[in-house]
Amino acid sequence: MDLKERIKAFSQLGIRIKKLTESEFAFLAAQVEQNNNWFTPDQTKFALNAISDFLDKASLESWLAAYPILDHTHPKSVGLLMAGNIPAVGFHDMMCILLSGHQVHGKVSSSDQVLIKWLSAELINIHPGFGSRIVFEDMLKGKDAYIATGSDNSARYFEYYFGKYPSIIRKNRTSIAILDGTETAEDFQALGHDIFQYYGLGCRNVSKIYVKNEAQLQDFLNAIEGFHFLTSHHKYLNNYDYNKAIYLVNGEAHLDNGFLLVKESKQLVSPIAVLFVEYYNDQVGLERTLKEHEHKIQCIVSRNSWYPGSVKFGTAQSPTLTDYADHVDTMSFLTSL
Repeated sequence: MDLKERIKAFSQLGIRIKKLTESEFAFLAAQVEQNNNWFTPDQTKFALNAISDFLDKASLESWLAAYPILDHTHPKSVGLLMAGNIPAVGFHDMMCILLSGHQVHGKVSSSDQVLIKWLSAELINIHPGFGSRIVFEDMLKGKDAYIATGSDNSARYFEYYFGKYPSIIRKNRTSIAILDGTETAEDFQALGHDIFQYYGLGCRNVSKIYVKNEAQLQDFLNAIEGFHFLTSHHKYLNNYDYNKAIYLVNGEAHLDNGFLLVKESKQLVSPIAVLFVEYYNDQVGLERTLKEHEHKIQCIVSRNSWYPGSVKFGTAQSPTLTDYADHVDTMSFLTSL
């Protein structure tokens, strides 16, 4: 199976996703949600749409043209430990391994057992040659290289076991938004998607915003009232009620619009149903602050991408092929093996 065949197979997978019938999707989404209640049908549909969008043949060819992809006579075995915080979050890594000509030896998260295996089965159905290159295992011993994603605590475990091999080991990250005071209600609604998509469970979800004054917060809270439906999800509501109770009992100042708690904090990672906020005076000072935390920031969003290195409101959870996790070029790593 050469590179052209692999690209064609992945592009056909994108077409397959787009052509799922209503009954096919309903059956798949029900299985996904049964495995993990956070992964509602809406969340599964969004994840599949995001995947199918970058499985465009021309986009794949343009992306891969920058790498010295080889058709390996003896492909390497790459152990892939996948996270399970959002649906099929390990797909991009799996795709990179396969397109670079190597073999995936994957360990899926118990929280994301269904969708990643469905995508793999569909890919194998499109091109049976992938059948020998995709293996799911419980123990990933003796592989040539590793890609592992987890928490800061699990990263220490990964370093201990896999650090002596070529590896990419990822830790906790989160995303932030920067407001400059020119935002409209439509901008805030788009920002709401960056905050609430996947119920805030992803590393590309905005968990903290930087603002210049409290008036911006009031405008923001008024604009996102349409997200009140989040409280219909029992797990989200439980998190909201729990954090609200903690803040009330401890007498901690916060804003509350009935489904989101906004609290001033220097920390980056907020609990579910909580958004941290920090005030800034000027861009120079803000850049200095963010420089200190750059190792924990996955993505920055701002109105029309005005802040350097940021993306537009509403696009945080729609990464492109080159938006690598932790800003580590996965394809470069794999093609160097």
